[in-house]
Amino acid sequence: MRLIVDVANVMGSRPDGWWRDRRGAATRLLAGLPALAGAEVEGPDESGALLRLDAITAVVEGAARGAAEPGGILVVAAPADGDSTIVELVAAEASLRPLVVTADRGLRARLDPAALVAGPGWLNRLLGR
Repeated sequence: MRLIVDVANVMGSRPDGWWRDRRGAATRLLAGLPALAGAEVEGPDESGALLRLDAITAVVEGAARGAAEPGGILVVAAPADGDSTIVELVAAEASLRPLVVTADRGLRARLDPAALVAGPGWLNRLLGR
């Protein structure tokens, strides 16, 4: 399963001063993601099903573009808004049923119905944030 992370949305889920240094906050979030690559984790629903995170894509936008990119994940700098880039990535991965991490209701409504969705809290717990 490919994990696709809406970095701006996950950063914004914690009031830790990210707005003062978006690039730095994105760098810190991205630094934790490689540890999840290849991991088997409990899914975001209540079923207790395990998911294997075979690949991780993180989408950055705006002032977070240029964040340090750790190895082991794909970082995509959205040319405009991150939501449109995420929708495109999901459409390209629809047959593999990607898991998108976002709380953005507008983005969720635009996603292919085959995509799984988790809120930022799920990812924050996995990362110990």
